[in-house]
Amino acid sequence: MAGASKELSPEQSPPEASEVARTKDDSVMSLLYSFAKKVVTVGIIYFVGYMGWSVAWLITPVILSVARESWRKTNDTRRSVAKASAVANDKDVILARLHDLPAWVFFPDVERCEWLNRILKQVWPNANFYAKNLIKESIEPNIQQAMAGYKLNGFKFDRMILGTIPPRIGGVKVYDKNVSRNEIIMDLDLFYAGDCDISFALSGLRGGIKDFQIHGTVRVIMKPLISQMPLIGGLQIFFLNNPNIDFNLVGVVDLLDMPGLSDILRKIIVEQVAAIMVLPNKLPIVLSDGVPALSLKMPEPEGVLRIHVVEAKDLMKKDISVLGKGKSDPYAIISVGAQQFRTQTIDNTVNPKWDYWCEALIHAESGQALQAVINDEDAGEDELLGRATVEISSVTKNGEIDTWLTLEQAKHGLVHLRMTWFRLSSEKSDLKAALEETQHLRVTSMSTALLTVFIDSAKNLPQARQQSQPDPYLVLSVGKKNEQTSVQMRTDAPVWEQGFTFLVGNPDNDTLQLKVIDQKTGNTIGSLTYILSALMEKKNLEIMSQPFQLQKSGPETKLIMSLSLRILKRHREQEVSVGSPDRASVSEADSVLSRTSSIRTSTSLSQSQAGQQPSADAHPTQGESGTGLAHQGSVRKQESRKSTNSAILEQMSIQEEPFVVSTLNTAMMGTPPRSPNLSEGGTELLRRSPSTTSSAGSAGLGRIQLTVAFSVQRQRLLVIVHKISNIPLKDPSNIPDPYVKLYLLPGRSKESKRKTAVVKDNCDPVFDTTFEYIISNAELVNSELEVTVCTQKGFFGSPVIGMQKLMLNDPDISSGQGIKAWYDLLPESKFE
Repeated sequence: MAGASKELSPEQSPPEASEVARTKDDSVMSLLYSFAKKVVTVGIIYFVGYMGWSVAWLITPVILSVARESWRKTNDTRRSVAKASAVANDKDVILARLHDLPAWVFFPDVERCEWLNRILKQVWPNANFYAKNLIKESIEPNIQQAMAGYKLNGFKFDRMILGTIPPRIGGVKVYDKNVSRNEIIMDLDLFYAGDCDISFALSGLRGGIKDFQIHGTVRVIMKPLISQMPLIGGLQIFFLNNPNIDFNLVGVVDLLDMPGLSDILRKIIVEQVAAIMVLPNKLPIVLSDGVPALSLKMPEPEGVLRIHVVEAKDLMKKDISVLGKGKSDPYAIISVGAQQFRTQTIDNTVNPKWDYWCEALIHAESGQALQAVINDEDAGEDELLGRATVEISSVTKNGEIDTWLTLEQAKHGLVHLRMTWFRLSSEKSDLKAALEETQHLRVTSMSTALLTVFIDSAKNLPQARQQSQPDPYLVLSVGKKNEQTSVQMRTDAPVWEQGFTFLVGNPDNDTLQLKVIDQKTGNTIGSLTYILSALMEKKNLEIMSQPFQLQKSGPETKLIMSLSLRILKRHREQEVSVGSPDRASVSEADSVLSRTSSIRTSTSLSQSQAGQQPSADAHPTQGESGTGLAHQGSVRKQESRKSTNSAILEQMSIQEEPFVVSTLNTAMMGTPPRSPNLSEGGTELLRRSPSTTSSAGSAGLGRIQLTVAFSVQRQRLLVIVHKISNIPLKDPSNIPDPYVKLYLLPGRSKESKRKTAVVKDNCDPVFDTTFEYIISNAELVNSELEVTVCTQKGFFGSPVIGMQKLMLNDPDISSGQGIKAWYDLLPESKFE
C-alpha cells in the first residue's frame, strides 16, 4: 500500500504539493508582514517620545487608522452579503436580510423572473466585449475630463473583466395600462454584485476596482413595434432614479479609499453612469435598420416639474462653538434622476429660508422620485442633515403639492417643498397663460416652454485645414444653457443622431444658436441662428428632419435637424375657470401682489390718489371695536367678489408708475405692465382707503397706513408701509425722526425683523416701503404682525411713539385679496 502510494504520488500529488507550498509561503509572508507592522508601530511611538512631540501627533494617526479600518470592515461586510445574494437562488435570498429581498416579495404586480436570470447567465460571457467598448469609448474620455478638474491627469483603463457572476433581476413588472399600442414598457429590479476586475492608471499610479455593485430600477421600452422580424424596432434602457453604486479600490490607489478622499473618484463614476443611462439620459439600441433614429433617440419628456424649496426648520446642529454645539450652515440638493439643483448656503441657522426655484424634466411620471438632501457646508467634508423623498406620481396626480416633509437619517428636522406639475401642450394659445404664470412668480429663471432639438447629421462641411477632413462637433445654446454633441473624426458628413432639450423663458424672444466647430483647430466652420418665434407659426409647433443652410460655410453645406416646441400648461384641475369669479379674483390678486412687491419708495402713489377722498365710513379706525373691523372686512370682501374679470382688468388699466418684469414680453401683451392702483379708484381686490386722514387716532399718537396681503401662489406675506400721519408734536424744538419696525409673532426673531428708513424731522412721514415674508398659509393664520413706530432721537435707545398688532387670520389676507387701511397707534404699555 505504501509502495502504491509512492508510485501514484509522482502523477497525482504535484498540484496538491504546490498548493501546500503556496499556503506555507502565504503564511510566512503574513507573519513577516505582521512583524514588520509591529516594528514600525513601536518605532514610530519611540521616535515621537524621543523627539518630545505632543501626544496629538500619535493619537491623530491612530484615530484615522481605526476609523479607516472600521469603515472598510463595514463596506466589506455589506459587499460580501450583496455578493452572496447575487449568486444565490430565490430560497437563499428570502432567508437573507429583509431589506435585501427581491421586489416580487413586496409588490404583487411584480413577477418572478428566474427564467430571465438563467438567460443572463448564459449570455453574460458574451457581454464582456460590448461592455469593454462602452467603457473604453464613452466612459473613459469623460472620466479623464472630470479628473482633470481635480488636477488628476493620466486616467486610463488597462484591463476590464466583468467576471462570471451576471446581474440578477429581482422582479419584473410589465405595464399593460396607459401604454401606447406601439410600445412595450417593463421595469426590472436590477442588482449586480459581480466579481469584475478592472484596472486603471491615474497620475502614474496603478490601481483597480473590485467588488463593483449597482442596484436600481431599470426601465426597458421596446418601440416601435413593427410587422417584420424582429418585431421590435429598438430598445430604450435607463434607470428611473440614480442607482446605488459601491465598489472597492485596490492597488496603490487603495490609499485613496478613505472617507473624503475616495469621494472624488466615486462621485465621478456615479456621474458617468448617470450621464449614460439615468433619466433624462437613455441608452438607445436600434434593432432594425428600417427604424429611423429619430423615433428612439429624440428626447420625449412627459412634462416639467417646477420645484420651490421654501425653507427648513428644526435642523440638527452640526457646527462646534465655544459653548458646545452651535448651529449649521445648511444648503439643499434637489435630485430628479440625473438632474441636480443646489440652493445657496444659509450661514449659522437651523431654520433656513432658501426661497429657491428650479425646474426638472420628467420623462416617466410613474417610477421617478424627487430627493431632497440637506447638508451642512463645512470647510472639510459636508455633513448630512437629512433627506426626504417625494414620488413624482403624487404630484402629477394632484397637479400641485405644498408640504412639509420629515427628514430621514436625522434626529429631527423638516423641509418645506412646493411642487407644480406642467404638462406639454402644442397649442400656441397656451403661451399667454404660461407667461402670466412666470410674471406672477417674479422669478426670472422660470420657463414657459420646452424646446427639443434632434441633430441628425450635416453634409458638405468645409475643410478646417488644407487637404484635411475636419473633426466636427456641434455646440447648441439657448439662453445660458449649452449642450454639445460628440466628436466625429475625419469627416465632412458627420452623423450625430443626438437629441437635446432646453427650457425656454419666452419663445417670442429667445433664439437657438448652433456652431459647428473643428476639434483640431478650434475654428468655427459653420453656424446657425434660429429664431424660436418662427417655430410658433409651424403646424404643431415642430419641424421634422429638415435641412438648414449653415452660415460661414459653403452654399452646399446643410444641417439636418428636427425641432419641437411645447408650451408648459398647468394640470387641468388647477386651471382657473373663466366662469368662476372667486377663483379668478384670487388669481388676479396674486398678480396684483406680485406687481405691488416690485414697487420701492414710490411717491407717485400719493399723487395719483389726490382728490379721491371717500367717506369716513369707507375705512376702519382704531377707535372702532374689533367687531366693527371684522364686519367691515366682511362687507368689503362681498363687494370685491361682485367684480368680474372684465371689471378687474378695466380698473387695473388705470396708469400708475410703471415697473419692469424681465420675464414678461411687453410687446406681446400689447400694453406695458403697470403697478396696481391701490386708491379708491383702483381695483377692488384691496380695501378702499383714503390717502390722507385728519384724525390722530383714539390714543392721540397718530395713525399709520398699511397694506397687508398674502400671495397664495408665491407663499409670501406682503406688507407695505405707506405713511404715518398726525404724530403729536409735544416739543417744537424736538421734532421726531420716525421709522417703523415690523416683527412676526409669535417669536419676534431676528429673521422676521424688518425696518424702514428714518425720515428726519417729520410728523407726517411717507415711506412707501415694501417688505416680504416667506410663510405658508398654515403658519399665516396663527401669526400676528407687530408694528412699532419709533423715533431715532434720544440718548437712551429709540423711544417708542406707538404700536399696533394685526391679526393675520383675516380671510381677506389669507385669500389673497389684501387689506389697505389706516390703523391707530396705541401706547406700548397696552401690548405688554
